[in-house]
Order: sequence, then C-alpha cells, then structure tokens
Amino acid sequence: MRKEDSMGKELLFQALRHEMPERVPWVPFAGVHAGKLKGYTAKEILLDEDKLYESLMEVNRIYSPDGMPVLFDLQVEAEILGCKLMWAENNPPSVRKHPYMADGSGWPSDDKIPTPESGRIPMILNTMRRMKKSVGDETALYGLVCGPFTLASHLRGSDIFTDMFMDKDYVHGIMEFCGKVCIKMCEYYIDAGMDVIAIVDPLMSQVSPEIIEEQLSQPFKDSFDYIRSRGVFSAFFVCGNATNQIEALCKTGPDSVHVDENVDLAKAKETTDKYNILIGGNIPLTTTMLFGTQSENMKVALEIMDSIKDKRNFILSPGCDMPYDVPIENTVAITQAVLHPDETREMVKNYEAPVEDIEVDIPDYDNLKKVFIELFTLDPDQCAACTYMVRSVTDIYDEIKDDADYVVYRYNNKPDIARTKKMQIPQLPTMVINGKPTFISIIPSKAQLIEAIAKAKEEMKK
Repeated sequence: MRKEDSMGKELLFQALRHEMPERVPWVPFAGVHAGKLKGYTAKEILLDEDKLYESLMEVNRIYSPDGMPVLFDLQVEAEILGCKLMWAENNPPSVRKHPYMADGSGWPSDDKIPTPESGRIPMILNTMRRMKKSVGDETALYGLVCGPFTLASHLRGSDIFTDMFMDKDYVHGIMEFCGKVCIKMCEYYIDAGMDVIAIVDPLMSQVSPEIIEEQLSQPFKDSFDYIRSRGVFSAFFVCGNATNQIEALCKTGPDSVHVDENVDLAKAKETTDKYNILIGGNIPLTTTMLFGTQSENMKVALEIMDSIKDKRNFILSPGCDMPYDVPIENTVAITQAVLHPDETREMVKNYEAPVEDIEVDIPDYDNLKKVFIELFTLDPDQCAACTYMVRSVTDIYDEIKDDADYVVYRYNNKPDIARTKKMQIPQLPTMVINGKPTFISIIPSKAQLIEAIAKAKEEMKK
C-alpha cells in the first residue's frame, strides 16, 4: 500500500507546526518489528547496517508512514558508556550491568561523551543518510535518543530512585552529564538528516511531577532548546501511566509528546493543548496490535481518531515500539483506517471483537506462607520501566528471600493479559504485594520495598 498523498512528510510537518492537516498523520513505531518484514531478527537489524536499511525500506513500502523511526534502541548510548548488555533475538538489548557507583567510581569525564565514531553510532548514521536519500522527500525520519533520566538509570541502576531522596547533588551531576550526551546525540542525528528528534525517556512516568521539575527537567529543556535552535522538530516519548506527569513534560518545551495506552489520550490532549504541544498515540501494543484481528485494529484506530475532536496537534501512532511479532496485516489495517477512514468505518461498523475466556488461578492471599510479590509488566525485556521495577525486587532478593517470593507477569502473552484483567490492574507496570496493588507505575526504592514487605509480613500475623 502506498500513500495516495505522496507528501506525507509535509502532512506531518503541518501537524507539528500546529496547523490543521488534511488527515490525521500516521507514524508507526516499527523498531525491531521492521526486521520481521524481511525475516531478520531484532539483533540482526540492530547490528547490521544493510539489514536495517533493507527492513526500514520495507516498513516504508508496506505501511505508508508519514513519519518513521530509523532505530528504536535505548541502549546505544549506555553501551558506549560502559553498560553491559544482554542481547535478545527479537527485542532490543537490555542493560545488565551498571558502571556507576554511589562513591563516584566509574564516573566519566566529559571526554567519555560519545563521538560519531563510538560504538554503533557509525552504523546508525550511515543508515540515516541512506534513508534520507531514499525516502526523505516523502517521509519524515525520526532520530530517537535515549533520554537523560533513562540513561542515568542505565548507568546507575535502580539505585537512582534512592539517590533522588538521599543524594540530590549526585542526581544533579549524573543528569547534567547525561544531558550533555543527549545533546551530542541530537547533534549527530540532525547532521545525518533527521527531521524529528525524539527524546525517549520511559522512566519519567515513574517519578512525581514535583521531582521532575525539581531534579530532572533542566537537561530536557536544554535538549529541546538545542533541537529548536537547529530548526528541527522535537518529540518527548514517555511510557506507562504518565497522566500526572504530562504537564511537567510539556513544561520542558518539546514540540510533541507521545504516550502509550496507559494514558487517556483525549484527556491528556486537554493538557497538551494548553501548551500548544502536539500529542501522539496510543494504539495498544499487545491486546490490539499483537493479538487483535485486522478488523479490531481498524476499529481501534478509528475509535482513537474519533475520540480526538480537534484534529490539530494530533498524530496516530502505536503506544511505543511495536512488538516484533505484530502481524503485518494488522498494521496494514491501521494504515487503511488512516488513509480511508470512511470506507473503513463502513467495513467494521458491525464488528465485535471475539471474547476469549482464559481461566487463571488467583493465589489464596489469605493463606500465604510468605509475602508474595507479583510484578505485572508490559515486557521487562523491552519496557525500561518494567525492567527497573523487576530489578527493584531481584537486586535485593538475597536479602528478602526468607520473607518473600515473587513472580513476573508479562502483558505480551494471553494468560498474563487475562490475569491482569481479572486482577483489575489499572496501569503497567504495577507491583502487587499479597494481592494489594502497592506500587502502581512507580518504582520503589530499596527502603520503600523493604518497608512494604515488612508491613505485609506483619499483616499476615493478624
């Protein structure tokens, strides 16, 4: 399927300039999913320039995007700065070793800031230039940069959440450094021809608006100011239930904010509209794109578009990086809904999604032998916020194992989706302790988690 209006890029630019576009712009975040289109693994396209380029060209051909990312991997900068990665075949890699210690050991000087020759950056820049030459006239290209706070968490680990309360000067220092890294990556990607620079910081949904404004916002403001000074559009990507953080994100000055399915998009747009900032989102990644039917994907896309009454300042997109195994026909179905909404609406007007009745056993919380921690996540291998919520438990498990057991559920398989719905978990990630949602879209510090376990243990004695 090809865009009937070949100037999809200009359509997207109209939206980013806060004008009324002829139709809703469409930006599929086909990161690792791009490899599926050509039969390559995620690992192959994240390491091989030719395979990445070939896969991206297929995304452009099949999904007719108005804009598209070149790479969706938040570990590029972290790897260069000394983090050890664990690679997966069909997910981006995840950070498994954090080099920064509280005593300052491992702390880098500015000469450690990545250069265009560092790590995988040459491969990424070459791919960007090739894509710019091939499709850059008709499709807006996104360069995705790991945000300063998520990068700080990669370098420091889950202890960064304790640092925000115990050592604010340390947090200031690491955020200042990560902000410098962020601006340099923006510079390289703009020089390579990217039309939109997205600062991707999923962990910003895990801290309060007050902490964002007090401790974290300045590097984001500096980055968006730099992007604007280069005459390029900007985006702020956040994951999880960022409803309470939207206004704080807007105050950092991006041109657009992208949110996932945890956020009520129409409600959030009331806030972004106050700041004349575009909002993008938020097609559900698993229940709709991964496991839904073609008709369901069409219907959900139409429902999201219809929920936005004022089509200014709006882009339709998946909630985040698309799962690798999303059926190709489902994304094509969304493209159909965007390009031909009236015809598509007629096609699905009588469609009702099938209801799957999957039996799940809920633990007997009243008769537990140990405190039981249940970690409800999107995908801890791909979602940074989920990764660090899981790590908040596993990093201290040797200390708590006599008192507590834990299990991890993933919202990318049907039984765990059914369990999440049966437990009425409102947002992901959420930590449930003895059947009670205790940390909802908030990553606890070590002290907070140990206190919660002790409290649950005492309640079990009553």
